[in-house]
Amino acid sequence: NIRPVKVFPSLVRQSPLSKTQVQNTDLIIFRELSGGIYYGNKSNDEDKNSATDTCTYTESEISRIAHLAFKSARSRKKKVTLVDKANVLETSRLWRRVVRAISESYPDVELNCLFIDNAAVQMILNPSQFDVILTDNMFGDILSDQGSVIAGSIGLLPSASVGLEHAMFEPIHGSYSDAAGKNIANPVASILSVAMLLQHFKMNEESDAVVAAVLKSFSKKIVTPDILGSSKYGTNYVGDFIADNIMELDGSFNINDENIGLGKSTII
Repeated sequence: NIRPVKVFPSLVRQSPLSKTQVQNTDLIIFRELSGGIYYGNKSNDEDKNSATDTCTYTESEISRIAHLAFKSARSRKKKVTLVDKANVLETSRLWRRVVRAISESYPDVELNCLFIDNAAVQMILNPSQFDVILTDNMFGDILSDQGSVIAGSIGLLPSASVGLEHAMFEPIHGSYSDAAGKNIANPVASILSVAMLLQHFKMNEESDAVVAAVLKSFSKKIVTPDILGSSKYGTNYVGDFIADNIMELDGSFNINDENIGLGKSTII
C-alpha cells in the first residue's frame, strides 16, 4: 500500500502545524497490506473475558514490499526509514533483519530504523526529514492517518495498493458514506489517485496533466469546505473544475510555483 504525504505550498496554512514545520513535507509511506495483525488468527474465550490477535510475518512478505520501497527511494531522495517496534516484537526484529539484508543491494540508498513511538513524534516535529517510510500493516495505517493531519485534510491524500498482477487506487480514507448526497466530500484524493494510476501505467504526461489541474484549483481557491475554511464550493463544482482543466490548462498558470512531485513524477 503506497501512500504519498505532500504539503502543497498553496495550502500550507491548511495544516494545524506551523509553516516552518510542514512546508517541505514530501514523503511516501510503503505499508505492507496483506499480513500482520490485521490478518492473523483471532480468538475469544468462551466467556468473552480474553481475546487474542496474532501478528505473523514471513520473510517473503517483508522482502516484497521492501524492494518496492528501496526502488522508489532511488528516484527520490535516496532515503528509507524502517518503522517498527524491534525492542519488543519478534515480528519487528524479523523486519529489521530482512530489510537490513536487502539494503545491501541498494548501496546508493540510506537506511535508517526508528521505533514507531519515536517515528510518530518525529513526523510531527519535522516531517520533512522523511523520504520513504517502510513499515508493517498496523504501523502504516497509523502513520498515514497522521500524515493526513500534517497535510491538512484526509481528503487530499491518494493511495495505491499494488500486487504482483493487479493494483487498486483510492483515497487513503476509502469510502465516505456519511457524505453521500451532501456535496461536501473532497474529490482531490480520488483525483490524485487517478494520477497515481496513470503513473503506474507509465502515462506520466497524462498524470502530470491531472496534478496540474488540481494545483490550479488550489491556486484559485476552488476547494471543498474542509480546505481553507471555505464553504463556497461543493464536491460537484470542484470535481468539474478540475476535470475541465485537465486538458485546458491556460498559459497564465505557472506550475513552477508549486514544483510538485507525486510519486516518481515531477512537474517542472
